Amino acid sequence: MAKKCLTLMVLLMGLLVSFGQSGDYSLPEIECMGVEGDGSQTLRVWALGRNKVDALEQAKKNAVREVIFKGIRNGSKECNMRPLVYEVNAEEKYQYYFNAFFKDDGDYRQYVTMEDRRPMTNKKENTKTQVKYGVTVRVLRAELQQRLIDDKIIKP
Repeated sequence: MAKKCLTLMVLLMGLLVSFGQSGDYSLPEIECMGVEGDGSQTLRVWALGRNKVDALEQAKKNAVREVIFKGIRNGSKECNMRPLVYEVNAEEKYQYYFNAFFKDDGDYRQYVTMEDRRPMTNKKENTKTQVKYGVTVRVLRAELQQRLIDDKIIKP
């Protein structure tokens, strides 16, 4: 019995160690860099992809998704920490809407720009199977909020 418990503990510790080394990439790593006069938020976003193009598109999706569902909590306190959608399980409730919105080349692209790119702001890390990029993007929060109001996802 003691041998089985010891074996189980070793297995669990091995899983925890390997998990810690590979990192938790299911949650986007995002921080606020500042807010523009029009209310748009400049964000530093990290994302994984098979190559640079995939990683950059995933970073844009992560930024918009974070503004909609979680709000920006890291970095400068200028950013609005409140999400646009407060409803619990809204992403699941409106899954048809958000699946279409976040598809490749989807409408989310209208609400994120790369115009705040500065020299030396892109960062790259290689993992065993993917590339991880850190980029600066701007999310057009006010326009995104108006879109969600117009589409009756949130109330004014």
